[in-house]
Amino acid sequence: MAAPTQPAQTTMTQNTVAAPPQPPSGRSGKWIDDWRPEDPQFWESTGKKVARRNLFFSVFSEHIGFSIWSLWSVLVLFLPEPVFGIDPAGKFLLTTLPTALGAFVRLPYTFAVAKFGGRNWTIVSAALLLIPTIAIAIVLKPGVSFTTLLVVSALAGVGGGNFASSMANINAFYPDRLKGWALGLNAGGGNLGVPVVQLVGLLVLATAGAEHPRVILAVYIPLIVLAAVGAALVMDNLTSAKNQPKAMREATREAHTWIMSFLYIGTFGSFIGFSFAFGQVLQNQFTDSFATPLAAASVTWLGPLLGSLIRPVGGTLADRFGGARITCWNFVAMALGAGVVWTASQLESLPLFVVGFVLLFVLSGVGNGSTYKMIPAIFRTQAQQSVADGVDTHVADRKALRMSGALIGIAGAIGAFGGVLVNLAFRQSFMTTGTGDSAYLVFIAFYVVCVAVTWVVYLRPNARMAGV
Repeated sequence: MAAPTQPAQTTMTQNTVAAPPQPPSGRSGKWIDDWRPEDPQFWESTGKKVARRNLFFSVFSEHIGFSIWSLWSVLVLFLPEPVFGIDPAGKFLLTTLPTALGAFVRLPYTFAVAKFGGRNWTIVSAALLLIPTIAIAIVLKPGVSFTTLLVVSALAGVGGGNFASSMANINAFYPDRLKGWALGLNAGGGNLGVPVVQLVGLLVLATAGAEHPRVILAVYIPLIVLAAVGAALVMDNLTSAKNQPKAMREATREAHTWIMSFLYIGTFGSFIGFSFAFGQVLQNQFTDSFATPLAAASVTWLGPLLGSLIRPVGGTLADRFGGARITCWNFVAMALGAGVVWTASQLESLPLFVVGFVLLFVLSGVGNGSTYKMIPAIFRTQAQQSVADGVDTHVADRKALRMSGALIGIAGAIGAFGGVLVNLAFRQSFMTTGTGDSAYLVFIAFYVVCVAVTWVVYLRPNARMAGV
């Protein structure tokens, strides 16, 4: 292997069949040139330890990013209408904007992993979280204009971008047989940032009271600094993790990109949309039971917590039984779960309503894991087909890695826009009917369509991608 071009590089020296790619010239940070996770000997002797170290801090940084991204699902509980003059429709808008920006920045965040390196970008993306937290600390007080709150709430969307860069980075570290587990654990640990920030908000409401939302920011600012410093000290960059814009453009011409993005709207879009909206839905639909912010906060964290914890299970089940099979049956269950919520709304049964919603959170978590397992499996299948047609194995494998990383970024961005649609659906439903019933019916119909798409493309007899 060629000598390193920079003193700061970290180079793994193992016997290789082909010369490993050279580190990008002019780039700083810890770079690993030789990375072969599909080689069992390399993986057991060297790769596993390095991958787990990077996975740990990737999870931590992404976790903090999710907390900041979903911060306004908590802060709206600190904005009583008599004091701030913001009605329910306005509060739904405050939670919609960070969801939208978070979805938008996921594509450039995915590019950033290849441009700057996974470690280097984790440092930057963690530090960027200081912008919305400090801005909120400055402006959040009685008398602030609604326009100012909208602008500041949108800034929290930078936390949503961490997911895309983190997933693209970890996808490059792990062998195909472990991607479902690794991506599920990475995403699930990040998703836990949603219920954790909601629990922090609950604790602040129960102790300091609704007049002191800045206490939440005092908790998270040191954690943001820790995430950035930890990434600098512990993580690595991979030379092989090249997710260039041309790979992204190539992925946009791939039909599976849009199919998987559509399915991810149904899983992750549901998870993040429900996470942002659940507290407001409870307060608006069951006003007598959730008249105070503390009452709503005491329930809202449960669904996101269970949905986050079970996401790695979805990836593991997909590793064992196939991502498409788990995804298809999961959408069947989600349609039934949304039916439970609609029935509970008709009956005005709070216990059944909460059970149905928590079930939707759990199922969305399972689906998040299984759909992300499908992405590398699709391109692994294509690589095997290419090798059978005479393409060099290394060339096919490198293309599979680039394409799966690109699709992870695209699907992550489009899936996050599903959270925007969920919040807009609830906003419109409550504005026109006073309940969320219309939104629940839309969700049921969408999940049924997802069942049909998954079966037709990936499960029906003679499907080209059967077994994904």
